[in-house]
Amino acid sequence: MMNSISQYWLALTVINVILSSTLLAQDRPNILFLFSDDHAINSISAYQGRLAEVAPTPHIDRLAKEGAVFLNSFCANSICGPSRATILTGKHSHKNGFMRNGNTFDQGQWTVAKALQSSGYNTAVIGKWHLKTEPVGFDHWEILPGQGNYYNPVFLQMDGKGKRFEGYATDLTTDKALHWLEDQRDPTKPFFLMCQHKAPHRTFSPALRHLGAYDDVVIPEPDNLFDDYANRSQTLAKNEMEIDRHFDWAYDAKVRKDERGDVILPKPDRYGTPEYNRMTASQKKTWDAYFGPRNQKFLADFNAGKLSEKDVVRWKYRRYMRNYLSTVKAVDESVGRMLDYLEKNGLAQNTIVIYSSDQGFFLGEHGWYDKRWMFEESFRMPFLVRWPGVIEPGSRPKDLIQNIDYAPTFLEMAGLKAPSEVQGRSLVPLMKGENEDWRKSLYYAYYELGEHAVPQHFGVRTQTHKLIYFPRSQEWNLFDLTNDPSEMKSVHNDPAYEEVMASLVKEFNRLRDLYEAPPFP
Repeated sequence: MMNSISQYWLALTVINVILSSTLLAQDRPNILFLFSDDHAINSISAYQGRLAEVAPTPHIDRLAKEGAVFLNSFCANSICGPSRATILTGKHSHKNGFMRNGNTFDQGQWTVAKALQSSGYNTAVIGKWHLKTEPVGFDHWEILPGQGNYYNPVFLQMDGKGKRFEGYATDLTTDKALHWLEDQRDPTKPFFLMCQHKAPHRTFSPALRHLGAYDDVVIPEPDNLFDDYANRSQTLAKNEMEIDRHFDWAYDAKVRKDERGDVILPKPDRYGTPEYNRMTASQKKTWDAYFGPRNQKFLADFNAGKLSEKDVVRWKYRRYMRNYLSTVKAVDESVGRMLDYLEKNGLAQNTIVIYSSDQGFFLGEHGWYDKRWMFEESFRMPFLVRWPGVIEPGSRPKDLIQNIDYAPTFLEMAGLKAPSEVQGRSLVPLMKGENEDWRKSLYYAYYELGEHAVPQHFGVRTQTHKLIYFPRSQEWNLFDLTNDPSEMKSVHNDPAYEEVMASLVKEFNRLRDLYEAPPFP
């Protein structure tokens, strides 16, 4: 039996351990992860892309000015659910088991949320989840079912029940995130909050206050809006994601059937108007007041034969861009609200803020409006981060990073080590300006089974070149990103690129071995 002195010292030791753990928890930074869906870097002005001048994003740009914008940020698999699974696990799709949107996320595996929660972080995820299972590793969650809706959406609650809220999804997600920060989190713990938006995902439906926000600006067209898909894989011409042939009139272009009278528009017209159908009478009135006269003007011109086929494509492109950019506008406002809250509540200095999206998106490049392909517009994803006292404001790292890197980055920020199964690398050294021995290439894999007629394909990218393999057609495409940044001509058979081709095939196989990729289908 211990004497009284021994009991005293044991008790004192326990108290010191508890106190030191509490202090460490309080000293560790908060992590605020702001996430959107299908946000192309061409529509973020900090990336200085094609749409930067006509549609600035001042609040997202603030992160770039006060922190860093990573110029070469990429996804491992350009599709919504797989990208989210990769972020949570730090592993490529074939390793985390979520290879396609139809899969169900295995919640039994290690995730960064579980690790942060068990280490003392107060964790929450609010908004779009899209992994088919309920979140695990979070003290609080409130998520959109499936893809969710823009107007008057349902949010699944922690009791498993859905609850409908009147309003706009981006605003509501932000409201709920701020409510958790203000009233629901444990202020004695550091927090990890994933605030995840539906926007600007299809059907590109803006907040009603933003209707017409870009009517008075000229939306620049990409040079390859009318791409003929020559000089590349034969699979490109078989795609089903063209603004010309596949952009739905009601669902995408917002020209409802009941507005058309006797005007017959060319196909396609498959999906109806699910978002419009969710609106209240007052919301529909505002919507109709904006879209109604503009649609009638288009329909009259079309019926009178005033519009050529290319004129119609350009009209659809402008309608698409105005709606897409308007959904981005609400996301940007959300980022501003979150940053303002941190400032007003004394949290800014000890909170790391990250803005990203699950992948990029085609904004008319190659004539497309979706994602999936390993081409730059889809493959690239935004990554901006502010970390006061660590990241030099205004820095623009060019290193090749990928969403497999997010989980180990969050861990190192929290003072934790990544388990051996994690395939990504922490970005913290890059944030500190230390890039020695950093990777020189990235691996990409797309596993969907032909949706939008985009075939499975795999590839490797370096700073200057990209190699893509299409197993079904057994084709290689090689792009010189310096001389052909729009990827309009494959040089895989060009004798001048023989050495580059051989080197990249070797690197492609090395990465497949490194990541233990499965055989080609």
